[in-house]
Amino acid sequence: MAIAKQAQVRLGHWLTTATKWLAYAGGAVLVAIAVMTVVSIIGRAFVGFGLKPIKGDFEMVEAGCAIAIFAFLPWCQIKRGHVTVDIFISRLPERIKALLGLIGDTLLAVASYVILWRLWLGFGEKFPYGGEGFRKALGMGSKPFFVETTYELEIPIWMPYGAALVGAAMFFVAASYSVWRALNWVIDGREEML
Repeated sequence: MAIAKQAQVRLGHWLTTATKWLAYAGGAVLVAIAVMTVVSIIGRAFVGFGLKPIKGDFEMVEAGCAIAIFAFLPWCQIKRGHVTVDIFISRLPERIKALLGLIGDTLLAVASYVILWRLWLGFGEKFPYGGEGFRKALGMGSKPFFVETTYELEIPIWMPYGAALVGAAMFFVAASYSVWRALNWVIDGREEML
């Protein structure tokens, strides 16, 4: 018998919606980066006509791409969009396919935890606020002596770290849910279509 199947389905619907909207937000960030890049390139091409490139465009592309990547990971995990080798797996019995899916989802959950943990530590090194007790309770380490910023625009580094951390946390939640879902599929003897 499946483990809390109705709760798993309800949570799955909510997570699917939340991760889809997070992916849409990541897509909006990428569109904004693309438009900004085009405008900056046009500005470079027409410097003689009084235009100029956008200051710090490379910094915004760097931060925006990192944020977008972490925004896409949860949706990819919920939809099982990661790369798989289907040539070998397609010939196996349904229960073995479900078991291999559970193993893959478990490994991705472990990887998502490591990513979240390391990103949290990086965020803690950049985040300049909070008392020592607060920071120690959250495992953030010592407060930095100064706010680290980007070179041209002087954007505090902790801001893109924090935005990427939201996606990384949602990736861990989605990966943990995927393990639960895959365990129920193993118990049921087959994977369901997503």
